[in-house]
Amino acid sequence: MKWFDFLFRRTTGTVRPLYMYNTLGNSLQEFIPPSTGVVKMYNCGPTVYDVQHIGNLAMFVFADTLRRVLEYNGLHVKQVINITDFGHLTSDADLGEDKMSKGLRREGLALTLENMHTLGEKYTTKFLDDLKKLNIPIDAITFPRASSYVPAQIAMIKTLEEKGYAYRGKEGVYFNTAHFPTYGQLGNINLVKQQEGTRSIVSEKKNPSDFVLWKSDKALGWDSPWGLGFPGWHIECSAMIRAILGERIDIHTGGPEHVAVHHNNEIAQSEAVTGKSPFVRFWLHRAWIQLGGAKLAKSEGNVVYLSTIVERGFDPLVYRYWLLGAKYRTPANFSWEALLAAKNAFQNLLQRKRELGEVDGEAPASYLTRFHERINDDLDTPGALGVMWDMLKDTTLKSEHVAAGLQKMDAVFGLALYEENRKVAGIHLDEEMPVSALPLEIQKDVAEREEARKNKDWKRADEARARIKKAGYIIKDGPTGPRLFKK
Repeated sequence: MKWFDFLFRRTTGTVRPLYMYNTLGNSLQEFIPPSTGVVKMYNCGPTVYDVQHIGNLAMFVFADTLRRVLEYNGLHVKQVINITDFGHLTSDADLGEDKMSKGLRREGLALTLENMHTLGEKYTTKFLDDLKKLNIPIDAITFPRASSYVPAQIAMIKTLEEKGYAYRGKEGVYFNTAHFPTYGQLGNINLVKQQEGTRSIVSEKKNPSDFVLWKSDKALGWDSPWGLGFPGWHIECSAMIRAILGERIDIHTGGPEHVAVHHNNEIAQSEAVTGKSPFVRFWLHRAWIQLGGAKLAKSEGNVVYLSTIVERGFDPLVYRYWLLGAKYRTPANFSWEALLAAKNAFQNLLQRKRELGEVDGEAPASYLTRFHERINDDLDTPGALGVMWDMLKDTTLKSEHVAAGLQKMDAVFGLALYEENRKVAGIHLDEEMPVSALPLEIQKDVAEREEARKNKDWKRADEARARIKKAGYIIKDGPTGPRLFKK
């Protein structure tokens, strides 16, 4: 469906308009497609000083799902995910240890721009590999490195200074938020309340909410009109957006931690440079993934990596399926039990897909309409999954039509159900072997693993699984207990 077909059908009421929760206004708003039919979308990307944990990766599964929903509505998407590959201050408050410097120290490397680049490329490769495992098509996305856009960042800072929005201090150059009256509009931030009881760590700031545009450094960095140093964190996003997507874009995503400062800073500096508003039409923020009721975060020592999930016998797409089962604006609590339930559901889905056979004929229109309504209601993926399962259980439909419907729905879910070259690791659909028919040694290993799992002795359970695998069997867990398959 072409973009103009979408516009026509939207106005006639035959297709539910796409609504998304816009943080700019804190409300559910209809997304009116741009006249060109091309949606410009920017997703806040990682600082590549270490491996990204599953909470970080959830942000990009969300961005990929959003892109797929837009495409399902007949639009084209120009998507950018930035890579922060050089040092900047750790927090939005312009203080703390630089993450890239921390990464260099961790790996025993000297603090140089060359080593930052090496470190950044190492962890960028790991990041992109994780995205591919989650079935995110990286070839369709632009991944600009912040270090490649330093001249563009310097140019923006110079413009801000020329227009009177920036001032110099001994430690660098700052944006004067007092000169931007609508500062804090994103999320309706109460600046007075936010600043009560606080003081500026950098005393030369004129206002507590002012932020660094250029950080001076006598030993390391890039040459600039203000001496050697580094661009501030916030300016990199504005510069890359302007260089790649233009002065105004349609969608910008990130985490809730970005709203109060980072994204408000982006708005201020971008609109101050161009004089055009709004800089972004829709701001979408994905809620955090939690572990044990607390945010997944390296700083808290509370992390799980995609590699850990794989080591535990789960395919990365099981994690993607689990993410689809919760609304993106609701914090989801990760647990191995929940992931196991997702694995069982995903396995059932693969089994059902195999039973349906070849895709042939028209997809069931009534189910596609319901599906479209759900995804266009602020990306209601749990509701969309419910529609999918209703369709799969409908015995009045021809299997080849259900297969056609499933294929269309998976274009949004991104579970690679119809990608023939995609082998789903850890999911086995072979004939099941009764445990009682297995060699006695394997039966003992199965029993030992079950006991270890009950005691949450994951190391012992993994060792038993490894012995079972070495003997030529695959074990998976179901509601009635362990099930074994011959490799």
